Amino acid sequence: MELNNAVKFLQGKTILITGATGFLAKVFVEKILRLQPNVNKLYLLVRASNNKSATQRLYDEIISTELFKILRNNWGSKFDDLISSRVKAVAGDISFENLGLNDSELREEMLKKIQIIVNVAASTNFGERYDDALGINTFGALNVLNFGKKCDEVKLFLHISTAYVGGEETGIILEKGENLKRRNDINIFEEKRLAEELLSQLQNQCIPDKAITSSMKEFGLERAKMNGWPNTYVFTKAMGEMLLGKFKGDLPLVIIRPTIIASTYKQPFPGWIEGVRTMDVVLVNYGKGKLTCFPGNLNSALDVLR
Repeated sequence: MELNNAVKFLQGKTILITGATGFLAKVFVEKILRLQPNVNKLYLLVRASNNKSATQRLYDEIISTELFKILRNNWGSKFDDLISSRVKAVAGDISFENLGLNDSELREEMLKKIQIIVNVAASTNFGERYDDALGINTFGALNVLNFGKKCDEVKLFLHISTAYVGGEETGIILEKGENLKRRNDINIFEEKRLAEELLSQLQNQCIPDKAITSSMKEFGLERAKMNGWPNTYVFTKAMGEMLLGKFKGDLPLVIIRPTIIASTYKQPFPGWIEGVRTMDVVLVNYGKGKLTCFPGNLNSALDVLR
């Protein structure tokens, strides 16, 4: 779909975006508002105790960032009206059924109106606790899918994954999903049971929280490598894709697998990034003189998205 067609498609649409305070979701929200201000409503799912706190996070962590300066300048005194009429922050968590939406009236409103779901929420920590990574990257994705299947007007479920779900396979891996289908013998629900069982055992031993976290991280890496993935992040993201493929039913599903995401390239302006992420760790440490060498293959392609 060319840009003009995509912009036209978004006109009048009601969209749910998870992981709204994350880097990628912020860029997505800003671009929609800049290119298609006639979108009907953007529901932004934010981890918070209530909708008031979610709204505070919306303004503190999203709208007030430098990323929105072009949009703010373009709209001038009408910027706040644009945000209040087009964007609504909702308190929730994809780790829970119905996305943890405790406000029943708001939940019913969303189920009736949402037409597009964009699942950006993820834990991108390569060595995350296994239970937490499963809760967000694997079963969190399933929770968002199940919520989407209840929406009366849903037309599209867009899931942001990663190019590295292929694991440690070598050679050309086509974007057809065969690399995951070959591994569908993985019992994902058994993985969840194993993580819960270990967590329960550790808690019953009354060991410190720090030790529990360390053990759950080690267990995640162990399970990932045992099944052919290099780390907990890509393993749990791969299992999330497997669940979406198995349970999507008639819901139109699109999975995007980006590689390394760096700063903005041109829009809304070049070079915006938040924090130190992905390959930035290498670049920053090289610039500071802390990293004097980095092993690599000169024949490998460095695939970076901006």
